[in-house]
Order: sequence, then structure tokens, then C-alpha cells
Amino acid sequence: MTAASLCALCLGTPHVPPHRLPGAVLDGDASLAGVVVTELRVPRLVLALIAGACLGAAGLVLQEALRNPLAVPEMLGVSSGAALGVAAPLVLALSLPAAVEPLLALCGAALGGGLTLLAAGLGRGPSAVLLTGAAVAAALQAALLVLMVMADQLDLQLIYRYLLGSLSARTWDDIAGLWPWPVVTVPALVLCAPVLSVMRLGDEEAEALGVRARRARLAALAVAVVLIAPVTAVCGPVAWVGFLAPHLARWFAPGSGAVRLLPWSAAWGAVVVAVADVPARLALAPVETPAGAWTALLGVPAGVALMRSGRRGRTAGREAVETAAVRALPRERRTTADGARRTGAEERARRYGSGVLGAGGAPARPVGTDGTENTR
Repeated sequence: MTAASLCALCLGTPHVPPHRLPGAVLDGDASLAGVVVTELRVPRLVLALIAGACLGAAGLVLQEALRNPLAVPEMLGVSSGAALGVAAPLVLALSLPAAVEPLLALCGAALGGGLTLLAAGLGRGPSAVLLTGAAVAAALQAALLVLMVMADQLDLQLIYRYLLGSLSARTWDDIAGLWPWPVVTVPALVLCAPVLSVMRLGDEEAEALGVRARRARLAALAVAVVLIAPVTAVCGPVAWVGFLAPHLARWFAPGSGAVRLLPWSAAWGAVVVAVADVPARLALAPVETPAGAWTALLGVPAGVALMRSGRRGRTAGREAVETAAVRALPRERRTTADGARRTGAEERARRYGSGVLGAGGAPARPVGTDGTENTR
């Protein structure tokens, strides 16, 4: 993150050496370099970090709630719905204040996510939600294509750049409209993380431990919508950040539960967007390319590689995930969970009589009343 921040602030036209950055940022340097750094590069970097953190946290929430490493906002209709809510007033020539755009994106994201859950039977199963979300996302993208056909040439260029996810020409006003939403969502994430650790065990196990899986899945989707929609309203749908950041967090902290992975996923999401914005601004200078194109170009192969490497240690990390899930529960539920773990051992002990373990930890063969070994 430090390296990406230095590159974002120093590189470009004009070039600003690192030793001049404190004076340009803190002292309000009135030169061209100072104005460019304080009014263009710093807000763009701050926006990249906030947007990446929101998308990374939302990606982990969706993946843990649906128990699927492929669950991303782009495949659940959330990002497409938010983009549709922002693009529709632009094509229909509706003059709305900029403060309303996050609300429009929030309504569109809620529409996409709600349609996904309704079509999947209100979160009946993770697989059904994911497959139905892909269909809903395709339908919303088709609606976006219809709007693009209706738009004129100027609006078409704006919509096309917006749909790819761009941080170009963003100022402090955009950050002022974005930062309250993540702040409001932080308490919900704190309450949601222990429940996500329990849901990772499966719907039946979560129900046995007192977690209502359907309601928890709806709440997780609501939290993800509030995280994704404002970012989409300001930056557009920056693709595959919610897919790559959770896998990076799991790769660096294998076997961890959602409580520990959530801040790491947010941090890696910020790193991904900040790193992708550097080539987006400099690769084809003076022409800027959308940051979402670079996140998709680099994120998909990197995410697939991380999934393949993480699959090897998935079996060894299962016990660690279960332990983290039980520790996240209150004390009374934790006792119930420990009792559920002992159920299998008690059943084997009942079947084998006394339940005394033999050599190597295997249950001892039952002994009859006459002291002879019971061959049956």
C-alpha cells in the first residue's frame, strides 16, 4: 500500500519527487506540482483506498454467507443493479443533484440483490442464490445495453467509461459523498463477522448453534449492498476486487475465521484498487484507461491461482475454521457447540460398551460378561 501510494502521488506529469510530497501536501504548495498533488492525486488515492476497502469487505461477506469462493458482487446482480440505478437518469436526461446518486445506486443494488434472493427462494441455498444471481445480473446488464442504445453519442461515452469503473477526475466532493456510508456500515460488519464464521459450517450446523441461516444471509446481502452501492455510484462497478481481496486475505492468513479475515480483506481490497489505478493513469499516458479494466485483467488470473494454491490446505484449515466459529459464539452457545462435537465420540462409546480407547486411539473391542471377546 505504501509503494502504491508513493507511485500514485509521485509519478505522472508533473513528476514530484518523494522528498517534496510533505511540503506539497501539508504546507499547501501553490506551485503547479502542489496543486496537482493536493487537488487531483491525493483525493484520487483516498477514493481508491476507500472504494477498495468497501469492495474487499463486501466480497468476503458474500463469500462467507454463501459458502462459495466465486460469490462476487458482479455475479449476484448487486453491481449491475447499482450501475443501472445511476445510468438510467443520465440517459433519460433527468437532472438530479449529485447527493442523490448514492441513493439511486443503493436502490438499484437492493433491487438486483432482492430479485436474486426472491428468484432463489429467499436464500434457500447458497448454490441456488449464486446461480440465480448470475441470471439476474445478465438481465440487468441487458437493460443497461438497452439504455446505451437509447443514449446519444456524448452520453454513450460517459456511460461506457462509467461501466468499466474509473477514478478519473474525482475530487474531494466525491469523497465527501462516499465516506459516511462505510462509517455507518462498520458496526454492522462487527456484528456480522461472528455470524459469518458460524455460517461457514453449513446451514444445518448454523441452525443447531442458534443462527437462522436465511435471515443471516439476507442481513449479509443487505450489508454488502450498503458497501457496494455508494462505491458504484461514484466510481462505477470496479470489477473483481471483491473476488481477489478475500482470496489474498485467506492466502496470507490460512485457516482464519471471518472475524480475522474481514479487516485483512478490506486492506487487500484497498491495495488492489490503489495498485490498479497506477497503470490505469500511466500505461497509455496522456490517455487514461479505466481502473476496472486493470482489476479485471489482473484479478481474475491471480484469483484463480490463489484458489488453486489455497485448495491444498483447505482440509487442514477446516478444524481451525470450526474452532474460530465456536469461539465467536457467546459462552452459552459455545457450550452447546462443544457438546455437539462430543456427540460422535459418545455415540461410539455407547456402541462399543465402555467406550475405552484401545491402542492408537481406536475404540476397544467390547467384552462380554464372561470376560471373553465378543466376536460380533
